[in-house]
Amino acid sequence: MKKLLWISLILIWACNSTQKPTETTSPKEDSVVNLDPVYYASTITEEELKEHLYTYASDEYEGRETGKEGQKKAVEYLRAAYEELSIPPAQKNGEYFQKVPLEMSKLPLGSINISGNDYEIGKDFLAFTAGEGSFDEVIYVGYGIETDNYSDYTDIDVSGKLLLMKFGEPQNSDGSYLVSGNEEASAWSNMSEAIGKRTEVAKAKGAKGILYFDEANYARYKGYYQYMERNNSGRMGIKEAEEDPVLVLLGQDMGDALMPNKGDAKAQSITKKININLESANVAVDSENVVSFIRGSQYPNEYVVISSHLDHIGVNAKGQINNGADDDGSGTVAMLEIAEAFKEAAEAGAGPKRSLVFLHVTGEEKGLLGSQYYTDIDPIFPLAQTVANLNIDMIGRIDPKREGDRNYVYLIGSDKLSSELHQLSEDINAKYAGLELDYKFNDENDPNRFYYRSDHYNFAKNNIPIIFYFNGTHDDYHRPGDTPDKINYDLLRNRARLVFHTAWEVANRGQRVVVDKMAK
Repeated sequence: MKKLLWISLILIWACNSTQKPTETTSPKEDSVVNLDPVYYASTITEEELKEHLYTYASDEYEGRETGKEGQKKAVEYLRAAYEELSIPPAQKNGEYFQKVPLEMSKLPLGSINISGNDYEIGKDFLAFTAGEGSFDEVIYVGYGIETDNYSDYTDIDVSGKLLLMKFGEPQNSDGSYLVSGNEEASAWSNMSEAIGKRTEVAKAKGAKGILYFDEANYARYKGYYQYMERNNSGRMGIKEAEEDPVLVLLGQDMGDALMPNKGDAKAQSITKKININLESANVAVDSENVVSFIRGSQYPNEYVVISSHLDHIGVNAKGQINNGADDDGSGTVAMLEIAEAFKEAAEAGAGPKRSLVFLHVTGEEKGLLGSQYYTDIDPIFPLAQTVANLNIDMIGRIDPKREGDRNYVYLIGSDKLSSELHQLSEDINAKYAGLELDYKFNDENDPNRFYYRSDHYNFAKNNIPIIFYFNGTHDDYHRPGDTPDKINYDLLRNRARLVFHTAWEVANRGQRVVVDKMAK
């Protein structure tokens, strides 16, 4: 950071000796303003990235696990960095830290009794949070879906009731899906979203609990449950002001016993005496996002959010530190350098025209919690005025399974919501960066489901165009071997500069990027 003055002098000499920069007269004074983004991108250097990362991913930070001491050191490092750059906090209260109220709930203990028969948690059904209640009936609501063109809740009052629903969505006689209107299933059939969307609807209608039957994915949920059980771990989540309905995932026997007529789609009341008794201990977790802000010169009420997650997975059972240099130390330090480049441009009178938000989120490793809190509960700036999200998660290494040019980056999601953003990204890369853009993981059928596994997704589900920058996994992913000495700092620099150039274009173009597709 302290090398910035010397770097600037060298770059000024270099630019003047090789090409004439684009210039204009500053409206504030008669000095010459350099409007060439290459000039500012060049301040993103290997040396400064390395200097940041050797501190941020050091043993001192103890793997930056959410809510732990190492994570607290990490957020203090980020605050100090932005203060040194004179980039102000985004919040009106003048604080860099956006508090994210989290809690850790252990796997619940207990059972469910249906008409005198006891069912055992972990064997007959799964639950990840506590809940209790006695019911004389269960309301079957088919798929539990409600959209503009379809509802399983028509003329049904489910307030205070226990609901029974199944995975999937209705189809027409020709095999097309009723919700989407075509042959492509909607988000209601997406494992990553199906439960959350159904729970949101049921909660809004006042339901007390949900019995959810998902034959297709039950084994995967059980795998998560058994992992948590083996490790005596819990499920971290955002502490809600109002409790969600108790959610129970039914195993095959319970599903067969409760489902009417093999899952008849007709909503109906089923007379059953059901007692739910699931207890768990919840512990508050203190954590925070770090958010800074550069105000736009022409469109200050339109926002480009650049994000990365500040947390990692901490210390393993053997006492080994998971440093998380690539995941996501690389994205974090890239953001600091990108912010510094934009700050220098802003001080020179070279924009940005739109406001830039630098969002370092907590709890990504616990379920995208910091970004969920920002988008779903407390957006500092209105989502309707958020133009795009550029999310950086692991950009310092090389995927050992990949063949081709080492100077690459995986891009995910650039075409999901905005054809314009995708083409802009392609054009900017061709003009400035020259990386190989690999869309391998952008496939809808990607078994890794990376599109749903980083913080951009919470923006995308709100119809905000996104690009996710990613180098792929490697042998040190989520292991103690993810250390700063294994980072390819030239690639980290090149990828960070690509994000900078893309953000520059999105922030400075005349019109905000157009959303021509909708989130599924």
